[in-house]
Amino acid sequence: MIDTEQVRKDFPMYRNGGMYGDRPLHYLDNAATTFKPRQVIEASDRYYTDICANTKRGDYALAHDADVAYDESRETVAKFINADPEEVVFTSGDTMGLNFVAYGLMPGLKKGDEIVLSWEEHASNALPWFRVAQITGASIKYVPLTEDGRITPENLKSVVNENTKVVALASISNVLGRPLPVRELARIAHSVGAVYVDDGAQSVPHSETDVRETDVDFLCFSGHKMLGPTGIGVMYGKRERLESLEPLFYGGEMNARFDSSCSISLSDVPDRFEAGTQNMSGAMGLAEACRYIESIGFRNIRDHERKLKRMAVDGMLANGNAVLYNADSDTGIVTFNINGVFAQDAASYLGDRGVFVRSGTHCAKILPEFLKTQATVRASMYIYNDEDDVKALVEASRHAEDFLDVFFN
Repeated sequence: MIDTEQVRKDFPMYRNGGMYGDRPLHYLDNAATTFKPRQVIEASDRYYTDICANTKRGDYALAHDADVAYDESRETVAKFINADPEEVVFTSGDTMGLNFVAYGLMPGLKKGDEIVLSWEEHASNALPWFRVAQITGASIKYVPLTEDGRITPENLKSVVNENTKVVALASISNVLGRPLPVRELARIAHSVGAVYVDDGAQSVPHSETDVRETDVDFLCFSGHKMLGPTGIGVMYGKRERLESLEPLFYGGEMNARFDSSCSISLSDVPDRFEAGTQNMSGAMGLAEACRYIESIGFRNIRDHERKLKRMAVDGMLANGNAVLYNADSDTGIVTFNINGVFAQDAASYLGDRGVFVRSGTHCAKILPEFLKTQATVRASMYIYNDEDDVKALVEASRHAEDFLDVFFN
């Protein structure tokens, strides 16, 4: 069980008694980014106040301390997903990681090869593959969704074949919030010789991740969606996959040597993917975010989010003026529309009342075709949200149709 009153004491964003300026602070846009606890902020700051030297380059005490802090951060993050440290590459975020994978696999793709995505994919996991397909002549195929927007093993089986080279899916959609049976999907991909890429941006912050259990080839996620700093993320890859992956960036410390003949010898993994000066402050903050989440416990996180989600769904159904697109999902994402009110207008109305939600396509610009709507409103919960946040969402939604009265009268 999560004591939100106690948890909020760790988050400076709640320092003004749950107010943001002159309005209440009901932050329900956690699928976009999360607040940061002071422990993470302090860990990030410690790099600048106590170390502030580059890694992998110096022979003096500060540089040694930077190396130790960076390596320990990698070890902490690796343990968080049950990986070996050598399999964890620090990136700027999920988007960069997925681009690393897509462009790194590109030399092995050709016309006639197939890349399998779903209708739910965020731009971060769609556009890199679109571009790779354009360059190589490979084609994009989509896993069909069930009527309620699920991806099933049977549906994946219906689209993979001997031409399938990559299956890249978000383990939890940032719109519908339904977890995938990742292990089974990865097994199906592997059965036809395909690489399985897991976009874990929405899953890693909310549920225990074990890359040995799921057997994915690659997993990418962002720090800022899991209480960590912005500008830091992870690309996990099985060691044999990383060793055969083409680096996207070239520069300092990703090479073992180079000479005037243009000969380049790459460093070992993961260093060959970390060209130039790295975000050491971000890595230290991300490691602290992992420790903070572990101190809360994933079972507590799951139960807390489910409770708030059910409360929100029940309240909005009782209002009788909303279309809910994922009422039965068991994550903390509620995606909806208010009857007769455009999504952006509804979100603006809620925001004026201190209920901060997201509206639009949520960067999943293919999915509205399936949902048969132009845009939706999304509320997403995390560990510091409480029943008052949900009550405010339900109450503001109940009156959101008033927006039309204000506009037209």
